Amino acid sequence: MPTQKHVSALKLTTQGPPYPPSEIMDKDGNFIVIGNVIQEDLTMKWTAAVVAADSPVPEFGKLAPYKVVRQLSTDELATSEEVLHTVSLPLACNNYKLVFAPEQLPHAHSVVRPSLPLHEAYIPDYRPIDGRKITSPITLGQWCQAKGTMTIEVGDTYADFSFVFEGMIPHSLYTVMGLRRHEIRPQDTVRPGPLGIPNVFIADAEGRATYSARMPNPFPPGPQSNRIIDVIVLWISSQMSFGGAIGHHGLGGDVHAQLKSGPAPFEGLETRG
Repeated sequence: MPTQKHVSALKLTTQGPPYPPSEIMDKDGNFIVIGNVIQEDLTMKWTAAVVAADSPVPEFGKLAPYKVVRQLSTDELATSEEVLHTVSLPLACNNYKLVFAPEQLPHAHSVVRPSLPLHEAYIPDYRPIDGRKITSPITLGQWCQAKGTMTIEVGDTYADFSFVFEGMIPHSLYTVMGLRRHEIRPQDTVRPGPLGIPNVFIADAEGRATYSARMPNPFPPGPQSNRIIDVIVLWISSQMSFGGAIGHHGLGGDVHAQLKSGPAPFEGLETRG
């Protein structure tokens, strides 16, 4: 079968799944959400808002309205000097119980760690003499400069994903996640994983980067198939790679969603492995 080519722009975000509401916090411990904000009628509206960490948390697979502190305008996103922070551990406002790296850190949910500025986030075995590259605060305005283009070439049994990025956090390690359908189902949930191994890239001094991966049978047909439904690009606050995992904690603990595809680019794509 000849390949099919699909090109789409990635969407700016701070959000993975609905809980925690965001993978970024502000200095006051609120979530900074760029993504789907759950409304009072349980619909989702793609917008930007500050959401309280004491928002109600339903069981996994269900929704509850976010407790919105205030909305964020487009102009504020572009210019804000708000210093971004990690999500505290155990993860606040979380209902996802799976461990992201069961071989590496099976006790991940028992780790206690405060919310920290992204430029001061926990890095295992870090020593000042080793030359940490990111030493200045990362602001909301800087975060919102990120842009990415995704190209997918679909063959019979595989798909080649390639990405071009600009405006990323300079000198930073990123990971790319391929979210699959079974990873968000309430029953028999499967842990998330990377889009390719190794699945990391480093943005250069200007915030530019590229990434590519060939995935075996990513779009099997049928309503019950475990197909890729979203691709998420995450900034790694621990600045380390995790083999076959996207992080030890995920969801804002050590990786932080910055760009995502949304489901539309994958509709109608099929592979047969």
